[in-house]
Amino acid sequence: MPQHHLLLEIARGAKSAVTKKRIITYYMYNRSSTIPDLAKELNLSVPTVTKFITEMCEDGFIVNYGKLETGEGRPPTLYGLNADSGYFVGVDVRKTDINIGLMNFTGDIIDEWLNVPFRLVNTPEALNMLCGQIQAFIDDNATLRDKILQVGVNISGRVNPDLGYSFSLFNFEERSLNEVLTEKIGIPVSIDNDTRVMTYGECMKGVVKGEKNIVFVNLSWGLGVGLVINGQLYAGKSGFSGELGHFSVFDNEILCHCGKKGCLETEVSGMALYRKLCEQVAEGKSSILSERILAAKESVTLEDIIKATNKEDLLCIELVEEIGMLLGRYLAGVINLLNPELVIIGGALSATEDYILLPVKGAIRKYTLNLVNKDSSVVLSKLKDKAGMIGACLLVRSKLFED
Repeated sequence: MPQHHLLLEIARGAKSAVTKKRIITYYMYNRSSTIPDLAKELNLSVPTVTKFITEMCEDGFIVNYGKLETGEGRPPTLYGLNADSGYFVGVDVRKTDINIGLMNFTGDIIDEWLNVPFRLVNTPEALNMLCGQIQAFIDDNATLRDKILQVGVNISGRVNPDLGYSFSLFNFEERSLNEVLTEKIGIPVSIDNDTRVMTYGECMKGVVKGEKNIVFVNLSWGLGVGLVINGQLYAGKSGFSGELGHFSVFDNEILCHCGKKGCLETEVSGMALYRKLCEQVAEGKSSILSERILAAKESVTLEDIIKATNKEDLLCIELVEEIGMLLGRYLAGVINLLNPELVIIGGALSATEDYILLPVKGAIRKYTLNLVNKDSSVVLSKLKDKAGMIGACLLVRSKLFED
């Protein structure tokens, strides 16, 4: 079909396909424009752009948006992306569930499955279950399957998005995880680090309003940060940037899942919150979750603890605030180092809102340099638990069509 033909032409580097790709990229960020305005933006002649727009209308990528009312002379025609010309699936893989979304070409989520039960363990069986859930979602949108251009899957830990390898999870074969997932699902798949994808989602559809230097904090079961530097998502040499949770800062002898002791994540994460709550309840402290924890702590989830915090459970609030103060202290170092305009607190624990945000802000004020602190706003994520799903859709669209 025309959509996939264009992708093949882009992959081959055909000159005409590269120009069409530039047109699509322009319209991804500008809802509509006239041909003269587009020609000026692309530094091409009006006849050349007219020819490409005509071809892309025939292929179904571009549509006529109607006339631009100017009040003077003959009104020019507006063109823009055809929302139905292609779709993208975003999959956010989390500790106990997954979010899956279907986005059209103009960036609207048209279907979503939220909080689909899933246990993230590093086994072939879990990988097959993940693929089964993705396939079930695609089957539920069977009429659009042929128009799905790419699936984006978020994986925690060390991920090289350019090569498609995950080194922390599901690394069972010599082949890349991209290749394995593509074979199992039957549609091209691209993987990336979950925190980096959440950062991109927040930049494109969330709280970011033009800021170019951003630190996004993913405070979920683990702890990671996503970085935007001079307006560009920063991945590092191999895609391994942002591992704030593995700063070695404590002499607590707690073994981190990375295999080392004393990582920041052992005291600042959902995992740490869960452990601390269970320990303090066992020592006799009271919580609305005490009875369940004492009966079988495995029955209590991080989501339960977040809900208890928001119901004003004093022990949970105390522990969340303690984590917030520790996070703020070490974020202060990141702020002193990078001088960002915006720090976004996201991930599961951001759902506790001011209980986490206020102690983070307080510690940042205490430990940053005054002039640096004045440059940085600290806010909560706008997309909340949908940041990864939305970001995954947007990022695979970007990778296909942006230079």
